[in-house]
Amino acid sequence: MSDYNWCHNPDCHKIETQSRVRGTGDNKVLRTRKIKVYNPEQPHIYDFFCNQNCLHSFLRQFIREVANIRPVKNASETPIKIEKERYESHRYSWNGNEHTREPYQATRTTIKSVDND
Repeated sequence: MSDYNWCHNPDCHKIETQSRVRGTGDNKVLRTRKIKVYNPEQPHIYDFFCNQNCLHSFLRQFIREVANIRPVKNASETPIKIEKERYESHRYSWNGNEHTREPYQATRTTIKSVDND
C-alpha cells in the first residue's frame, strides 16, 4: 500500500491555491493534492481528504450514496441505569472564591450502560 493518497474530492483540482499549482512556464495546471498516510493500520478521514473544505464538498455532493452504504431503518437503544448521588458542595465564583460559607446539597447524576449478557 502506498504512503500517499490523492484527495477524494472530485473538485479538489479546481480550487485555486498555490499548493495545487504544478508545471513550468506556460504548462501550468491545478492538481489534486497528495496526502501523506501516517498510519495505514488505523485509517483517518484526513487520509482521504486534504482539508475540511474538500471533505464537506465531497459530503454535500455524495451524502445520499454515503448514507446508503449502511442504511439505518430503526432506532438503536442501549439499556442504562441512572444513578443519583447527593453530596455537599460550595458555591464558587469565576475566580475560585466561595460565594457563601454555607455548603448546600447538590446532586451528581451518572448514566451507566447495563450489560444484557
